[in-house]
Amino acid sequence: MKIAILSSFYPLRGGIAQFNACIFEELGREGNEVKAFSFSRQYPQFLFPGKTQYVTPEDEAIPVESTAILDTIRPSTWVKTAKAIRQWQPDLLVMRYWMSWFAPSLGYVARHVGCKSIAVLDNVVPHERHIVDVPLTKYFLRSCNGFITMTGSVAEDLLSLAPDAKYRVFPHPVYSHFGKKLERAEACRQLGLDPSKKTLLFFGLIRQYKGLDILLEAFRDLPDDYQLLIAGEPYGSFEKYQQIIDSIPGKERIRLFPKYIKDSEVKLYFSAADVSVLPYRSATQSGISSTSYHFGVPLIVTDVGGLRETIGDRGTGLVAPKAEAGAVREEILRFFDNPSIATSCKESIDREKERLSWNRFCCSLTAFAQEL
Repeated sequence: MKIAILSSFYPLRGGIAQFNACIFEELGREGNEVKAFSFSRQYPQFLFPGKTQYVTPEDEAIPVESTAILDTIRPSTWVKTAKAIRQWQPDLLVMRYWMSWFAPSLGYVARHVGCKSIAVLDNVVPHERHIVDVPLTKYFLRSCNGFITMTGSVAEDLLSLAPDAKYRVFPHPVYSHFGKKLERAEACRQLGLDPSKKTLLFFGLIRQYKGLDILLEAFRDLPDDYQLLIAGEPYGSFEKYQQIIDSIPGKERIRLFPKYIKDSEVKLYFSAADVSVLPYRSATQSGISSTSYHFGVPLIVTDVGGLRETIGDRGTGLVAPKAEAGAVREEILRFFDNPSIATSCKESIDREKERLSWNRFCCSLTAFAQEL
C-alpha cells in the first residue's frame, strides 16, 4: 500500500513526533511505500507555551525524512500540501488529530487529496477547551473516511460528534526506543536520589490538566521514607508548583528536573522509579504509560478518560477514584503497603508489552483502511 502520513515529524519534537516516527518505520518494514509530510509551521510561537517546538542540538530524536510543507495559519500552503500529496498518488492518507487548532488545515487537505483518509485521534474533546472546539472538530471529522482511537473513551467522544463514524480502537503501542533499564542504584546515584527510599515519578510535560499540584499535595503527608522525582518541561509558569514545594516540610525529598527530557535520559528517571504517578484531571490515553511499560514500571492514575480502561482494567497499576490529593495518596500507600501489588502489576505489564506492539498497531491500521 502507498501511504502518506501528514503530521509532526523531525525536527519537530515531542511525543506526537515520536509516535509518528515509530509508525512511519513500522509501516515501511511491512512493505508499504510510505512518505512523510510535516508542518512548516505547527503553531505560531506566541501560542506555544514551551521553550521550543524543535529538536535542539543536545536532543536525540528519530530522524525521519519529511516534506515540511503545511503552515496551519497560511491557507495557500493547505492547497499546496493537498496538491503535493495528490501528485504522489497515495492509496491512503494518515493524519494525527489532537486539538481543534489543526481542524481547518488538516480538514482541507483531507478533502482534496483524492484518496481515503484515516485520522488517529489522540483527543476529540481537548483537555483545555475553547468555544470553537466542537464546530471545528466536526468540520475535521466530516473530512475523513475513518478513525482510529486508542481508548474507548475517545471513541465515545467521537460518536458524540459523528454518530455514523467508522472507527476502530487500537491501544497505544509500547515505546521501545529509549534504551535498556539501568540498575536502580546507579540511576539514583546519577539523579541525586536516596536508593533506600520509595520513589514516585511524575514524568512529562507539566500542564494544568496533568495535576502535578495534586501529587505535590498528596506527597505532603507521606512518611519520610518517600521521595518524589519530577521530570518534564513546564508549559507556562512553574511558580504555583514551586510555591507548593516550598511549603512542604519534606521538600528536600523532592528532586526537580523542570526541562525537556531528551531520549537518552528517559531511562534514568524510569530506572530510578518504583511507580509512575499520573494524577491527571482529564485524560484520553497517555504516552507516559507506554514509556512506563517499556521499563516495567507500574502506575498509579486517576479515574479519568481512558486511564482506568488502559491501566486499571489491564492490571498494570492502581486507579484513584478521584483527581484529589487524598485519593492519590491513599493509592500510593496501598501500593507500597502490599508488595504483591507491584509484583502483579509487573507481570501484567509483561503481558501488555507482548500485546501492544507497533507491528500489531500498523497491521491493524492497514487492514482497517482496506475495509473502508
